[in-house]
Amino acid sequence: MKITVLGSGYVGLTTGACLAETGNDVICVDIVPEKVEALRSGRIPFFEPGLSELVAQNVAEGRLHFTTDVAGAVRASPIIFIAVGTPPDEDGSADLRHVIAAARDIGRAMDGERIVITKSTVPVGTAWRVREAIRAKTSHAARVCSNPEFLKEGAALRDFRRPDRVVLGVDDEVAAETLRDLYAPFVRTGNEILVMDTASAEITKYAANAMLASRISFMNSVARLCERTGADVDRVRLGVGSDRRIGPTFLFPGVGYGGSCFPKDVRALARTMQEKGVNSGILDAIEEINEGQKRFLVDRCVERFGEDLAGFTIAVWGLAFKPNTDDMREAPSLVTIRELLARGARVVAHDPVAMEEARRILGDRIEFRALNYDVLDGADALVIHTEWNPYRRPDFARIRRLLARPVIFDGRNLYSVDAMRKLGFEYHSVGRISVVPSPPVGE
Repeated sequence: MKITVLGSGYVGLTTGACLAETGNDVICVDIVPEKVEALRSGRIPFFEPGLSELVAQNVAEGRLHFTTDVAGAVRASPIIFIAVGTPPDEDGSADLRHVIAAARDIGRAMDGERIVITKSTVPVGTAWRVREAIRAKTSHAARVCSNPEFLKEGAALRDFRRPDRVVLGVDDEVAAETLRDLYAPFVRTGNEILVMDTASAEITKYAANAMLASRISFMNSVARLCERTGADVDRVRLGVGSDRRIGPTFLFPGVGYGGSCFPKDVRALARTMQEKGVNSGILDAIEEINEGQKRFLVDRCVERFGEDLAGFTIAVWGLAFKPNTDDMREAPSLVTIRELLARGARVVAHDPVAMEEARRILGDRIEFRALNYDVLDGADALVIHTEWNPYRRPDFARIRRLLARPVIFDGRNLYSVDAMRKLGFEYHSVGRISVVPSPPVGE
């Protein structure tokens, strides 16, 4: 099939590369000439495991193309995906300017019937708005569909190639059959293609992300309760997750969710509910709990060292909001670092891939080190934000030698409480008993 993807960001590029991999002829469009030139060379502007290699391979084999020519790309393909950004507006709602602009561009360029699929995350009713925007610019028919993405950063290729399900919001059988054929190579193991109306598909995306966000915030609230009662959140998590009706996923406590999806999608769904007269209280609570949880590590540092942190050096492991990405959008680490700096602390940080992005955001306000152990030299404490694999089984003897005080604040519960006690660390984690030598280390 000949396919055009408008937007070459995270979703558009993953979609284009994976569809090209299955033999389709795909054109990805972006309005920035420098970005298009980089993509033609296989260089992508963000980190996603395996994606740069897949893009380069499909470009070399002639199935994946990049251009700034929107009109030419629209005329070249009967199937067009809209995968442009939908950033949050000031009131929390999704900003659809880029989506509607793309729809108008499609309408102006159409020289015959097209199937137009919104891949961007959009609120309910957007398919109708896209249809009307196209109709205002052309007399040709457009079959407008919704096909929300469910890609996890760090695992996008796996999620696209082997999806849990494919959701198709369609209003006619011709579009449904075309999209079933397009996605057939990705569901050979029996995972479902769910066909529904466009409104239901649009709500499905937001509802799924809000449900996952709710599990995270709920377990973080439970972790707070465990801390105040002497319970162990890891045991509670296992007890809850073993219930087949609940399951074990997204029940790990931590320092809150971040990234480009959960925060904005929870807010956008809450805004839509408010506009439609539906009580959004549960979503408001999810957001409030998450924002409070982002302060967990800085609060622990203040409890341990005092309000004034001038003269203290804090080492940070992990900057990205999750492993296997360089995404710093709404990362909990930014909340911690900015607060530590405001209190006078010196911050030295390491992340396997996100330091360039962190430097763009924070500038020279903090120091960066190429190796994770290098941030520890003379530091008063180690703060862990991201559960990167190199942090999971470190050399604890080396950590103790390098730190001025063997104090660890672990926002991801990477280590055993019992092991840290035996190793002589002062150790604070989420929802578990703290290991505090008596008298406290360094006092």
